[in-house]
Amino acid sequence: MNLKPWLFAALLPGTVLAAGSGSGALSISSASFTDGGVIALQQVGPDPACGAGEERTPQLSWTNLPAGTRSLALVMFDPDGGKGIGVVHWVAYNIDPELGSLEEGKYALTTKGVTVGRNSRGTLTYRGPCPPAGDNPHHYALTLIATDIPIGVLPDGLDRNGLMELLQGHALGAQSLVGRYGH
Repeated sequence: MNLKPWLFAALLPGTVLAAGSGSGALSISSASFTDGGVIALQQVGPDPACGAGEERTPQLSWTNLPAGTRSLALVMFDPDGGKGIGVVHWVAYNIDPELGSLEEGKYALTTKGVTVGRNSRGTLTYRGPCPPAGDNPHHYALTLIATDIPIGVLPDGLDRNGLMELLQGHALGAQSLVGRYGH
């Protein structure tokens, strides 16, 4: 099931995404889960009701950023959560594109090189997947957005809506991986 066109519309309403640079389209990958694959217990919430995971941020790598990319933003969104309203699990931005990747488990909180915004609970941290027991597996879209905004310009404490508002007219391209998790 390919949800990517719907996810782009949900994540970046009204934003036109530019094609990748001449060296190929923006590409992302993760050692933590494959596109369409199952999210590992390491990334899942620590509550036994979630599966008693480690709540480690997933690893993410990128290549072929669009020309003019000055910073990256990242959103992990579960469109199946919140009884269909969706749940934001991770908002990160002011990411230096030169990093080339984010290590697994390293960016749950704001650190040098990454500002972590507010998840759906209002906390400034990564929140691991935790769908209700017995639900069909939820889909977790991990979307990387290339921007022309210099690092450090976006303020601390943004939630998904605030980030998307500030990215209007500044998104150069985006790519998503969708992982599944249920228990």
